[in-house]
Amino acid sequence: MATAVMNAIETGRSAQNDVTIRLAGIYKYFSGVPALRDVSVEFLPGEVHAILGENGAGKSTLMNIIAGTLQASEGEISYEGERIQQMTPEVAASLGIAICFQHPAILEDLSVLENLCVALPPSVFAGRPAQEVVQEMLDAVGLQLPLRMRADRLTVAQKHLLEIGKALALKPKVLILDEPTASLDQDATEMLFARIRKAAESGTSVIYITHRLAELRQIAQRVTILRDGRVRGAALVSEISDADLVNLIVGRTLDSAFPPKSRRASEETCLSIAGLSGKGLGNISFDVPRGQIVGVAGVAGNGQTGLMRALAGLQPAEGEITLHGRLLKQHELVHEAAFMPSDRHREGVASGLTVRENATFSALEKFATGGIMNRKKEQEKVKSIFDELAVKTPSMEAPILSLSGGNQQKVVMSRALLSEPGVVIADEPTQGVDVGARFEIYRILRDVSDAGTPVIVNSSDAVELEGLCDKVVVMSRGHVVEMLTGDDVTEERIVAAALKAETHEVESGAKAEATQRKGLRHFLQSDNAPTLPLALVTLLLGLYVNSQNDNFLSISNIYNIFLLASALGFIALGQTIALLMGGIDLSVGPLAGFLVVVASFFVNDDVSTTVVLAGFLLMFAGAFITGAVNGLLIRYANFTPIAATLAMYIAIQGLSFLLRDNPDGYISSTVTDWVNWQVGPFPVAFLVLVAVALCGEYALRETRNGWRLRAVGSNEESARRMGIRVDLTYIAGYIACSLLTALGAVMLMTQIGVGDPRQGVNYTLASITAVVLGGTSLTGGRGTFIGTVLGAVLLTEILSAVTFLSLTQTYQYLFQGILIVVAALIYSAVRGRTAS
Repeated sequence: MATAVMNAIETGRSAQNDVTIRLAGIYKYFSGVPALRDVSVEFLPGEVHAILGENGAGKSTLMNIIAGTLQASEGEISYEGERIQQMTPEVAASLGIAICFQHPAILEDLSVLENLCVALPPSVFAGRPAQEVVQEMLDAVGLQLPLRMRADRLTVAQKHLLEIGKALALKPKVLILDEPTASLDQDATEMLFARIRKAAESGTSVIYITHRLAELRQIAQRVTILRDGRVRGAALVSEISDADLVNLIVGRTLDSAFPPKSRRASEETCLSIAGLSGKGLGNISFDVPRGQIVGVAGVAGNGQTGLMRALAGLQPAEGEITLHGRLLKQHELVHEAAFMPSDRHREGVASGLTVRENATFSALEKFATGGIMNRKKEQEKVKSIFDELAVKTPSMEAPILSLSGGNQQKVVMSRALLSEPGVVIADEPTQGVDVGARFEIYRILRDVSDAGTPVIVNSSDAVELEGLCDKVVVMSRGHVVEMLTGDDVTEERIVAAALKAETHEVESGAKAEATQRKGLRHFLQSDNAPTLPLALVTLLLGLYVNSQNDNFLSISNIYNIFLLASALGFIALGQTIALLMGGIDLSVGPLAGFLVVVASFFVNDDVSTTVVLAGFLLMFAGAFITGAVNGLLIRYANFTPIAATLAMYIAIQGLSFLLRDNPDGYISSTVTDWVNWQVGPFPVAFLVLVAVALCGEYALRETRNGWRLRAVGSNEESARRMGIRVDLTYIAGYIACSLLTALGAVMLMTQIGVGDPRQGVNYTLASITAVVLGGTSLTGGRGTFIGTVLGAVLLTEILSAVTFLSLTQTYQYLFQGILIVVAALIYSAVRGRTAS
């Protein structure tokens, strides 16, 4: 039979010129370890070609090579008969290759609209309004979302549908779908299958990765099986049985998909839930008898995930939860429950830790004696549980993100079991897990249940619930609509109960009010939310100081505040760009001082206009070179942003003292008068600063370059997978940062009036302070130029207020520190409220 399966790949093979993509002899190595070995496969137009294999078999690696996000170590890729020298995301996009990644390339700091606009080429919009085109894309995949909603508020399923919508919008010649239904419910899956069939009928070559054999029968015509990085077989779907497929996938025969259920009725209740109510939940009650697994079912978005989080103590709820006869309080649930989240990337794994650390960080006390860790005991327990779950990892000290998605899910389950919990709460535990490991997870959950630990499983797969669970709680709109037990636990009964439910949605108490405040809510969710309290604080501070000294709000002092704020404002705008990219620029202060020193040799009273212009040209050329070097060091020399810009800080400061060891070279009074020109109480330079900030704000929100800048800071890997030229964006961003610093140096030059190498250094800390006050995130992706300008004005106002109130400089730093802390608290509170 195996020989027949291996030979079946030749069945129905089309002629050479009918092949869309051909891969021949593909090898891929990671640190010398082969992930793919001698893989050869062809994909035909108008055909859905499924790729099956265990987690870690090389499926996603192969798809990333086709999409250009990874480069093959050896082998050839041909597209419509033409050999591709080097496949990159840009080349793949130009050829009409679109991919829907297993982990969606969604930028959480951008809105739904911005995510689609930055990911799709301009040709998709064809001169039509972006909102209109994007709305059609969302409608096509059944998504009803506000276009301006930030993507971090999307559920896992919504992110997958958004990723699918992006891929389908390209009308691709090759459509790669990497486990697209992993988080989708039945309705969304059927909708997707209809779209896939329609795409194939139009001639698209569809490559479909899945772990679900039932899906294979519904959607695919041909299948290729990978195991351990090699092709183990290929066939027409109609000519191979499930048993043979499983044998090729795992290399062995599985006797049954599910372990036997509990055959004896137990009168002992391990866990009892009574009248549980909360956000999106209404009066939920059920029991978990000893030795039984309880499933939670329903159409996605009907309170299942909220119930699981409430049972794990992660979401507030009222009601009674009794474990082994003991009534648990809300805070006790966190310690008693082992929670396996459905979104492993956000909640399941700690991306900066190793595989071993991810498996044990919630159970460290179990491997310690007298507070001292026993590493040997820890490693033995981890190895034992990894062997049970067949976790594939290069080593226990490998980074967790080096594992395939399914193996990461197994590590999450390992952590849950190692903590020896009082109750196991598993939210989509087999999402993205291969058929072999899925059986091991089912077996372990059954063993845990038989040992007396209550197990509750939420799954969008009705077949899984039928095979695994002794009781199924069906939910609709936050209510339990049916309780199925024994022989009633069937796929048909589960689906019918979910679809025929007639319940009313649980009222949150603020829904109508939220609708009325939609405009305010949108503003509070935007990056510009901190500007309102910042402007209010600036105004109140001015009024208070003026009440103590009525000269504070005089025209001359207002002019001085805005003039001083202009220098800091320009430098802080540059710092904002660096922080938006997830970086930082420590060199801006010394750079400003260095550029003033350079100007002091040229911008003088006794020189010609040509020399003055040459001085300005040298200032901006020096800024350009500084920004370019910073960017190149970070992107190509593997310096961290702090290390690269700190090195530049020291180098530029030293160069300033080489040019002038003492203040000298007086700045032209004519130039000073022009730069400090005023209109009423406002310096023209400040008005220019405001105009630059407004233009920058528009570019951030409405232009492709602005979206790319924020995309790089939001998630560099997702940005790269979207085809954004991350390195170029980063270098351009640092150049822009330095050029804006040069504008700040022009203002500083006229304020101090002399080339002083000691000036400018303080602007590094001051610029970071202004940016943080303005609400820009230190982690990248979110920020506002308007807030930065307000932050610069407030800092300058504080400096002036200290003088007018006859306070020491100590108070200046004290007030700045208090403002930063308060701003951070307000910013966190606003983000927390809008995310809920």
